[in-house]
Amino acid sequence: MKLLFIGDVVGKQGCEFLAKNLYHIKQETGVDLTVINGENSAAGNGITRFSAEQLTNLGADVITTGNHAFKRRESLDIYETMPHLIRPANYPAGVIGRGWTVVDAYPAKIAVINLMGVVYLEALDNPFDAADKILAEIAASDTPTPNIFVDFHAEATAEKKALGHYLAGRVTAVIGTHTHVQTADETILEGKTAYLTDAGMTGPENSVLGVQTEIAVEKQRKHFPVRFVESNEPCFLNGVVIDFDERLGKATKITRIIHR
Repeated sequence: MKLLFIGDVVGKQGCEFLAKNLYHIKQETGVDLTVINGENSAAGNGITRFSAEQLTNLGADVITTGNHAFKRRESLDIYETMPHLIRPANYPAGVIGRGWTVVDAYPAKIAVINLMGVVYLEALDNPFDAADKILAEIAASDTPTPNIFVDFHAEATAEKKALGHYLAGRVTAVIGTHTHVQTADETILEGKTAYLTDAGMTGPENSVLGVQTEIAVEKQRKHFPVRFVESNEPCFLNGVVIDFDERLGKATKITRIIHR
């Protein structure tokens, strides 16, 4: 089987570009399941019911998020009404939503876990411990599966690398998100676990992580508060296709995608 993972979709521009290109990419790659990180998919950042439904209608089987998961407080109920929308599992107990889900993608069931790093980000629960707990829950559940994909939304490369090695041999893939810049270190760890430090983003290419270049430069140069505005430059789509043996949960190939 094949799984398509698409890096952070940024705003209105990113969603519109995805709408124009996702169907053709899925046809060309022959994927069986699509996971999209949608934490920046709403206009003005975060995720809303409108943007979550848009990603769903475009073909997202699972939508993952990250540090902007709860930025749009008017839309928090979507985490209760959309079972395929997940937030980082290492938020404290009692937080709305779920941190992992299992999708029935005949002939196999696919588990998708969302975790968030704690280096240079919020002081959440330990993602390594959270991963151990979830793997035990999946194994003990009514729908155990060896096909387990992890979206690790983290800032620090070292933390992403460390979690990849920590989960090597125990999950099908660990794919990083958050930095919006696709890395070129795709590999298969221990002959089983596909790994990529960051999948990149889907949105305006000539920008600073999707933001108008001039505004982002001014922020970095003068350190004054600014209002980020989405760039209207031409977009590109970043992601990765993972080929895997669904009987064993074993990745056999990982291919980066950059589509303009």
